[in-house]
Amino acid sequence: MPELPEVQTVVSDLNEKIKGDTIMGFWSEWGKAIKNKSLEKFKKEIQNRKILGARRIGKNIFIDLSGGKTLYIHLKMTGHLLIKEQETRDKEQKNHKLQNPKSKIQNYFSDRVNQYIRHKFYLKSGRTLEFSDMRKFAKIVLNDTEKINNLKEIKNLGIDALDPKFTFKKFQEILGKKPNSKIGIILMDQNIISGIGNIYRSEILFDAKVLPERIVKSISKKDLEKIYKAMIKILKKAVKMRGTSDSDYRDTSGAPGNFQKVLMVYNKEKQECKVCGTIIKRETLGQRSVFICSSCQK
Repeated sequence: MPELPEVQTVVSDLNEKIKGDTIMGFWSEWGKAIKNKSLEKFKKEIQNRKILGARRIGKNIFIDLSGGKTLYIHLKMTGHLLIKEQETRDKEQKNHKLQNPKSKIQNYFSDRVNQYIRHKFYLKSGRTLEFSDMRKFAKIVLNDTEKINNLKEIKNLGIDALDPKFTFKKFQEILGKKPNSKIGIILMDQNIISGIGNIYRSEILFDAKVLPERIVKSISKKDLEKIYKAMIKILKKAVKMRGTSDSDYRDTSGAPGNFQKVLMVYNKEKQECKVCGTIIKRETLGQRSVFICSSCQK
């Protein structure tokens, strides 16, 4: 599932590429993804609305529209958004490769992972915002902007992991309320801290040299500070590298991220630790996999 860095990459792309454009139409082959309206009503309500901008809380995408409406999108396991120019679509329809591509990025649209188009937003500029989702788990909700934070998926979210208000002091306060919880569970709990998933939990705790099963009250202030600093450092680095494409995630050009090239432990089971040579282990915590180096992490 795309985590904070992947979702932030998408949000930044949306603001760069389609902010100020207008939605002229919508097509879907999977109306069940639209959770609070019929497909026909959804089409009618988004038509002719200007895209004011995109934003993010945790792993959740919000596209604010004119007239006080907001699209809420959750990519779930395999969803990703693609932005295509008219000329790109024309050439795809002719089913041949680009003759003189302006950039390597345009070729990514033909990759298998980008072929599961379930929804299309048609824009006034001639672009399309297309939603590829192999497993059809993603969701789309249209609501009043002033009410969007009242959605059940949003109102209980914890503080965003890259929110400027999320200071070390705030981190300590949060953990102080969960002294008997495992640090690896807390980092994944979206109702406590939003944005971190499987990938970055493993990487953060490896960087901080702390085992995920450690109970909060057993972790020194010094090590808590290491975890906090590792969290900010790794998430910001992953954003800069446009996320991790360990599986289906792609950016709006259909291209993979780059952070998978620098992963230290995630999905490295049975490989040697790059720091000490110990074999990386995969364990289960909170019914999810976590990857550790039993030598580097204590």
